[in-house]
Parts: sequence; C-alpha cells; structure tokens
Amino acid sequence: MKEYLLDAPVPAGFFSYLGNFGEVEALPNIGEGFYKFEKPDWFSIKGFIDDTTVEVRFRKEVIDLTVDFLYLLFSSYREGAMDLPMLRQREQAVGKRVREHLYGP
Repeated sequence: MKEYLLDAPVPAGFFSYLGNFGEVEALPNIGEGFYKFEKPDWFSIKGFIDDTTVEVRFRKEVIDLTVDFLYLLFSSYREGAMDLPMLRQREQAVGKRVREHLYGP
C-alpha cells in the first residue's frame, strides 16, 4: 500500500474518469465523497473528493508493470481534455503483460 500526496485536491470528476478503466464505487457510509476504484489484478485507489491524498494498493506481483500506468492516469486527467483512445491503448498493452506475468502466455 502506498499513499500519494497530490499537487492539487482530487476533483469531483476524477473517480468518474477512472470508471473508464475499472470499477468505481461511492462509499458514503465511510464519509461523504469517499470513493473506491478497483482494477482487478492491478491496483485499487481509495480517497475523498477534495482531499490531496489517495491510498493505492497494488498487487505486489505486478507493481513494477502497473505503477507507470497509475502515474499516467494521474498525469493525463484533465477536466474534459484527456486522450482516452491513447490511454486505452496503453491499458491494453500493460494488461497483456500483467496477464502473461500472472497466468502465463
């Protein structure tokens, strides 16, 4: 598990954006604005809207393969101006490597 300190608060649309790449769930029982993102076999992200930190839990066997994609998700996020086709292409390439590493060719 790693905690990331972001240079700006998590905007309201960030977890919706992450929904393009995995499952997002709002957890209001934990606190208003608390969300969980899950990308099975890769990592999960938990955090509050308007907070400057998020918690990321990686699958240890593939952290070296997936951490760069996490950074790409953070750096590519822009309100309405992200290149989803490029991100999906990168996701597919990393996903192939993750599956081969975990389950064989």
